[in-house]
Amino acid sequence: MRIGFFIREATRSLRRNALPSFAAISSVLVTVLVLGVFIPVVQATNGAANDIRGRILVDAYMKTDATPADVARVRALLRRTRYVGRIEFVSKSQAFEQEFRRNPTAYRLLGGNPLPDTFRITPDRPEHANALRDVLTPISPTGQRTTIDPAVDSVRNKKDETNKILTVTRIVKLALATLVGLLVIASVLLIANTIRLSLFARRREVEVMKLVGATDWFIRWPFVIEGVVLGALGGALAIGLLLVGKLAVMDPLAREFAIVAAPRTVDFQTLALILTGASVAVAAAGSGISLRRFLRV
Repeated sequence: MRIGFFIREATRSLRRNALPSFAAISSVLVTVLVLGVFIPVVQATNGAANDIRGRILVDAYMKTDATPADVARVRALLRRTRYVGRIEFVSKSQAFEQEFRRNPTAYRLLGGNPLPDTFRITPDRPEHANALRDVLTPISPTGQRTTIDPAVDSVRNKKDETNKILTVTRIVKLALATLVGLLVIASVLLIANTIRLSLFARRREVEVMKLVGATDWFIRWPFVIEGVVLGALGGALAIGLLLVGKLAVMDPLAREFAIVAAPRTVDFQTLALILTGASVAVAAAGSGISLRRFLRV
């Protein structure tokens, strides 16, 4: 009986407060539309930033007279070294072939292979690149930089470029996280203020129910159900518009331009479920938050 009463009250409120209800649905619609566009953009941008960060390498160059035994010893040592993620060995012949393809004229004039064997080391985390370089080139008792093995000639990681990449990608991630947080907060406040208009129109009714002994949750449930209905309607409309945009704009562009299809983001079905849950949860939270003031009698 209570469930039926709550649903009837929510339906009656929607009919009696058509304008505030329309405003709430519009608020949810706009919020979900922005989120629906923003989530794939955030994923694509974050994926691009992680891809750039994943290209950070530390190169350990072997001496020109290093033997296969030296290479095996250094490889085993690197596997036990802190901050080391993935290890790729590039022999001097492989390095020469790669550089020769880029500039055959210059390398043909050399008449030999001046390139050393190289270990290309990917840090376990991009921000550990500089720390890994310091571990591979410890300070000797004399205060000079040395290498972890006599067969290693030098260790380089393009420190300036690494710092720039880490700084830029860190700023991008912080900016995206801040924007997401601000968008969620704005959505909750906007929906809460919109539903507060409906509550304000019924404040006398709420006061009377409170004075005759109704519990807070007995009074709150119809408004929560109203918020859920408004959120579901606004979310459904937004998802429908996003689907139309996907089929009419994004899919044709993805077939014509590879760059549009390149970012790997969440599929539309999963995105629709996320947006539906978010719209309902935010609307219900907004209605619940709005009612707190009117329950103080």
